[in-house]
Amino acid sequence: MSNFRFRALAETFNRQAKPAQFPSEKISDYYGSMVFNDRTMREYLTKEAYQSVQMAIKHGQKIDRKVADQVASAMKAWAMSKGATHYTHWFHPLTGTTAEKHDAFINPSEGGKAIEEFQANELIQQEPDASSFPSGGIRNTFEARGYTAWDPTSTAFILENTLCIPTIFVSYTGESLDYKTPLLKSIDAIDKAATQVCQLFDGEINKVYPTLGWEQEYFLVDSALFAARPDLVLSGRTVFGHSSAKDQQLHDHYFGTIHSRARAFMRDLEIESHKLGIPLKTRHNEVAPSQFECAPVYEEANQAVDHNQLLMHLLDMVSRKHHFKVLLHEKPYEGVNGSGKHNNWSLATNTGVNLLSPGKSNLENLRFLSVLVSILKAVRDFEELMRASIASASNDLRLGGNEAPPAIISAFIGAQLTATLDEIENMPTIKELNNNNGKKGHISIPKIPEILLDNTDRNRTSPFAFTGNKFEFRAVGSMANAAKPMFVLNTIVAETLLQFHEEVISLMNKKTDKEAAVFETIKKFIVASKDIRFEGNSYSDEWKAEAKKRGLSNHQTTVEAIKAFIAPKSIELFEKHSVLSKRELEARVEIKLDKYARKLQIESRLIGDLSVNHIIPTAIRYQNTLIDNAKGLKEVLDSKSFVKLSRNQMQTIKDISEHISEIKQLVEDMVNERKIANRLSTDEAKAYAYCYKVKPYFESIREHVDKLEMLVDDQEWPLPKYRELLFVK
Repeated sequence: MSNFRFRALAETFNRQAKPAQFPSEKISDYYGSMVFNDRTMREYLTKEAYQSVQMAIKHGQKIDRKVADQVASAMKAWAMSKGATHYTHWFHPLTGTTAEKHDAFINPSEGGKAIEEFQANELIQQEPDASSFPSGGIRNTFEARGYTAWDPTSTAFILENTLCIPTIFVSYTGESLDYKTPLLKSIDAIDKAATQVCQLFDGEINKVYPTLGWEQEYFLVDSALFAARPDLVLSGRTVFGHSSAKDQQLHDHYFGTIHSRARAFMRDLEIESHKLGIPLKTRHNEVAPSQFECAPVYEEANQAVDHNQLLMHLLDMVSRKHHFKVLLHEKPYEGVNGSGKHNNWSLATNTGVNLLSPGKSNLENLRFLSVLVSILKAVRDFEELMRASIASASNDLRLGGNEAPPAIISAFIGAQLTATLDEIENMPTIKELNNNNGKKGHISIPKIPEILLDNTDRNRTSPFAFTGNKFEFRAVGSMANAAKPMFVLNTIVAETLLQFHEEVISLMNKKTDKEAAVFETIKKFIVASKDIRFEGNSYSDEWKAEAKKRGLSNHQTTVEAIKAFIAPKSIELFEKHSVLSKRELEARVEIKLDKYARKLQIESRLIGDLSVNHIIPTAIRYQNTLIDNAKGLKEVLDSKSFVKLSRNQMQTIKDISEHISEIKQLVEDMVNERKIANRLSTDEAKAYAYCYKVKPYFESIREHVDKLEMLVDDQEWPLPKYRELLFVK
């Protein structure tokens, strides 16, 4: 057992569950203690400064320099009282992770001393070096200037003695270089559009904002076993690995008793999250072994996205203390469930109404239907853009199997709502309704049931499902920054809500009664969005054929899906709502294609390295052992007995030789294709070459390696196996 794999296994088996560090207080006593939240602002800010910040948060008003100085001073005083020594602008560059540059509060003073300072200009704007962040050609490498600017709508927080200030990140010329900027712009766009529609029904509604409740799935693996798998370390997934005799097929892990080590980790994760104001509420075992999920209470979308990015950081930070490594890759293990980030999205108003909750009155139900059909039409009109918003090399591996939604975007709304929309579609014309029983303007619509969680079914194969009072975008990948699918969803819904409002006003200008105009527009949108609704099994071949008939796209790869961002209608959409310019969209596609090619390049190099330097030498050593054994048998047995007893052994030697030969040839061919791809001059050409020329070798090589795993002596195999990785010890 000198093998590194067995040393890692021995270390794993010696692990004991680390006791969680339970605070002495109730959760409510320390919740948000490391956040510059409303309660803290009331304590540290003057009334004038507090009101100014609240106006900036609620209405987007600018904060003047005098007030900004007060806010900076208060933030510094509060942060230092919590032990903070540094501050940073915390932002979401297009790498997909978060970024930060720490500066100390101290400044030298006379007499060799120092004083703590933090001023308005340091709070409001910073100038980090942007040269190494992806820009998609927006600026040259030698043009390094970029700006971060304070986002007062997301709360500042303290993490590891550093005051973190959420910010946007833009280039010197003003283009967005992050995920937060288009998210904030999309929130503004949907506010304007949805408020117009809502005021058709309720004049007191003057603000609408998207809410988000994400469900974060992840795997845990012991840190020693993780370190013994170079593919996990460098790519986040296992490029080789034969399936375990037992994995998820008995469904005994789902919602099962949480293992003591995992539970101790979760408890510490929740403590750190609650201190930072992340409202984690739910934790449970997921379907695959060692797969788990956590979920918070719903929040305003911008704050929720920041909290999810912060949560992913905490997952890594806290897991290390428990000798775990968190895997956020969408498909770390072949043949078992992958991990998603289910984005539960809805729209709320300043009056406390959830626009996706059916009402009790006729007017409230008309409003509910107006919003619902506008969302369905948005998904139908921009289904390719929805697919592009969740595209990545890792998510491509997850979509379409093991309970993950397919690449075909569709919407599931349940039997009750389907029946309701179908009934409305087939109702009489507006003119006939207006003369119904002589009551002009009286419209009787089908009863909208109280559509709660227990009477809207869950379709786990649907990418976009209505689940009672929200839509669940299930196709988002676990590693993704949730801002990207959210700013796309916000923008496309803003567009169709505008269309809805314009249609109603146009009909009213033609002397149509408002209620009748709304109803006629609902009917029109039901017909226009009908193709996107699907209630059945999204995995079936029948649905693939039907979706093609309906004109829906089926982009299996990122390189095909991502083109939707620069389609003419997408550019027109984002520019119309001032979310992203054509140049910013083109830049994001370039960045995505470059990242795609680089990820596959890394995996290709890993596959070649592990095959040539680990797998083949191990197989040859074991094969030589079998050959030596066969020679020994031949010396002590007569020829008839030798042939009889060595038949299986000789076949194994032959099988190993064939697999080794195939692996060598396939790796050589893959490397040659990779060299060709690397010489291509554009990001698009490289991405296509890696997708269609290099990647096809991955599964072919894996097939032979995984068969060798079942032939070679377990004591010799160099990599921890699935049966060892998948079960928390």
